[in-house]
Amino acid sequence: MMEKFKSGFVALVGRTNVGKSSILNEVVGKKIAAVVNKPQTTRNAIKAIVNRKNSQIVFIDTPGIHKPKSKLGDAMNETAWTSIPDADVVLFVVEATSNEIGKGDQMILEKIKQAKVPTILVINKIDLVTKEQIFKLIETFKDEYHFKAIIPISVLKKQDVDIVLEEIEKCLKEGPAYYDIEEYTDQTLREIAAETIREKAMKLLQQEIPHGILVEIEKMKKAKTREEKPIFNIEATIYCLKNSHKGIIIGKEGQMLKRIGSYARQDLEKELEEQVNLKLWVKVKEDWINNEQFVKKFKNID
Repeated sequence: MMEKFKSGFVALVGRTNVGKSSILNEVVGKKIAAVVNKPQTTRNAIKAIVNRKNSQIVFIDTPGIHKPKSKLGDAMNETAWTSIPDADVVLFVVEATSNEIGKGDQMILEKIKQAKVPTILVINKIDLVTKEQIFKLIETFKDEYHFKAIIPISVLKKQDVDIVLEEIEKCLKEGPAYYDIEEYTDQTLREIAAETIREKAMKLLQQEIPHGILVEIEKMKKAKTREEKPIFNIEATIYCLKNSHKGIIIGKEGQMLKRIGSYARQDLEKELEEQVNLKLWVKVKEDWINNEQFVKKFKNID
């Protein structure tokens, strides 16, 4: 007897920097979301599609829950909160290094309890702690809520990530494929390009500037080289909050901007499977993180 086809939407929720985007990229097998060892990397709800033999799982990677300090922060939290009740399954990600359920995780748990959505707890970064610590954390969370499953994993070591997909599939109901089986994200090529550039900037700049970076693709056009080979011509602007930040992003004699562009181009060529000609500019947009026109881009509006 043929197995019934299942489908559904899975919200990835958790505090900042717990590894949600890394999990997303690992299960999809492609780079969808920016992965940086900094909080608040994901700004909007990114959808990624995993097609399995008898199911289609649509992941929604939400911004990390944090204490907002700007309108952008408020919008990011709002996106995460609204994703919980709208999901068929919630994947609640926590760090194995936690000794207890902190305020942020407790807030998320309360939202999950209110929504009454089937929830799987994923304990990430188990490579950093002992087995005893993992068992203790499992017991702590077990006492708080009846999860459909609790799965300790290490995305970095690629340990037990496949179990996450198996447990999600168990929670899904019979349903159609919402997307074509060839698709793996609902993001446009422009959005993927902007995310890639922003990720490289954040990685290379480290702690030198805060998260006030916005990347907008001004032009993205497919053309041909002199040798008649396909090439993507991409022009993008990196917006920052202050003139001092602009100087840091550009770097001495433009070296930092060149590095950002070089690393982004390499990633984009892998993703697009075509040659890329990338041009970058840096502009100051003071206090854009509190500018409604810019912030609305990150609100979860269908």
